[in-house]
Amino acid sequence: MPSAPAFQPHDHSHCVHDALASADRLCSESGARLTPLRRRVLELVWASHRPLGAYELLDRLIAEGHKPAPPTVYRALEFLLEQKLVHRIASRNAFIGCTHPGASHAGYFLLCDTCGNAEEIADGRALARAVATAAQGADFEISSQTLELTGRCRHCRKD
Repeated sequence: MPSAPAFQPHDHSHCVHDALASADRLCSESGARLTPLRRRVLELVWASHRPLGAYELLDRLIAEGHKPAPPTVYRALEFLLEQKLVHRIASRNAFIGCTHPGASHAGYFLLCDTCGNAEEIADGRALARAVATAAQGADFEISSQTLELTGRCRHCRKD
């Protein structure tokens, strides 16, 4: 699965290729139907490391000659969320590709306020333990978790 950090220079075509290959494999294994439109939405989500909103995706699809209605794009995104192929970045009402689909994990993200890129924290085990400990101390049962950390990436701090 894609491992190149969003905030580091890399050949992004590998990110897209690996994400689509993983999606094909996971959907085939689970019996989920990755339709051409769902696959294209996933590809567009992976086109950069900047989270994209549903209407941005809709505009890109229309520019390519597709004619989906907004509910169609939302249904495609719901499918991708259910299959754990993308994450929703709530603070931006946008979506980003999951860097390790198929693995049960919380979504921990670094979001650059300047360039708009986002990076999923690959190894969040220590963070997950800290969150679990805090929840246990408060006698709180977590049903889901996403953590969004905003700031400026190394590249943007140099400018």
